Amino acid sequence: MTFASIDFETATGSRNSACAVGIVSVENGIITDEYYTLIKPPNNEYNWHNVQVHGITEEDTQNAPEFKKIYPEIKKRLQGKIVVAHNESFDRSVLQKTMALNDLNYSELKLSDRWECTMKLCRANNKYPSGKLNECCAVDNIKLQHHEALSDARACAKLFFNCRGTDKIINNNK
Repeated sequence: MTFASIDFETATGSRNSACAVGIVSVENGIITDEYYTLIKPPNNEYNWHNVQVHGITEEDTQNAPEFKKIYPEIKKRLQGKIVVAHNESFDRSVLQKTMALNDLNYSELKLSDRWECTMKLCRANNKYPSGKLNECCAVDNIKLQHHEALSDARACAKLFFNCRGTDKIINNNK
C-alpha cells in the first residue's frame, strides 16, 4: 500500500488556523518519509481551549513559518496520493481552508474528494471500543503522543494497515 497520512493541529476553532502538521509517507507498506513542522497561524492567535488540547502556544509559533512557506513540502508529499487521516473531514477541511486563506489552489493537489478515514474504519470494526485515536491505538499497542501532529499521523498510518487487515507497517524512521 502506498499513501500519505496527515494530521493537523489548529490554533483556534477556525479551520484555517493550522499551527502544526505531520505527514507520514508510506510506500509499499514501508514508512519512507516523515515531515513535521509548526506553522504560524493567522495573526499568531490562539484559543485557550486549543492550547489545552495540543499544548502549542503563541510563543511556540512566533518565529515559525507561515503556511504559504511550508506548502511546497506539503504538496510534494500529498499531490496525487491516497491520503489517510483519522478524522478525514476535519483534516481535509483544515487543508482546504488554510490553502484558500493563502490563495492556493487545492485542486492542483489532485486528491480524492474524500480521503481514507481511520476513525470510520475503527468505528466499523468491533475490535475497537470507539473511534477515538488514543483508544484505537491502545487496542493495537501503537505508541502515541496524542495531539502531537507527527505522532498522530504515524499512528493513523499504522491503524490504516491494521484496519485493512494488511501486514503491519514497517517504520524505517522510528
